[in-house]
Amino acid sequence: MIKISICFGSACHLRGAYGVLTAFKFLLDKHDVEGVIDLAGEFCQGRCNEGVVIKINDEIVTHVSESNVSEIFREKILERFVCK
Repeated sequence: MIKISICFGSACHLRGAYGVLTAFKFLLDKHDVEGVIDLAGEFCQGRCNEGVVIKINDEIVTHVSESNVSEIFREKILERFVCK
């Protein structure tokens, strides 16, 4: 199982964490990988100046926005884990 954690601390919330969550939910539905990926929210991940911050398993990804979620999803999830 792949775990994606999205920071919902104050700074990430203000930088669009909810939009990032919505974009990831859309991609999970689109690619029918809901049973393979666990999507969760977390409080501050300690990188407030680099938000929105997500964690994919143990890898931290910074500066995430609605506009780059698709690219991150393709590169870090589909190509590495799902499309093998």
